[in-house]
Amino acid sequence: MITLGVILLILGLLVKSMAILKTIGIILIVIGLILNLVPIGGTRRRYY
Repeated sequence: MITLGVILLILGLLVKSMAILKTIGIILIVIGLILNLVPIGGTRRRYY
């Protein structure tokens, strides 16, 4: 999810007319980091 967010962020920066890609990329990076750092349903870390 983090890599998809980075790809969309880069595409959003390269293509100026598609600013929505930059926004979606940032949101996916934040969600990916939250899912990776916060243990959900237990104490072991999960990597997606």
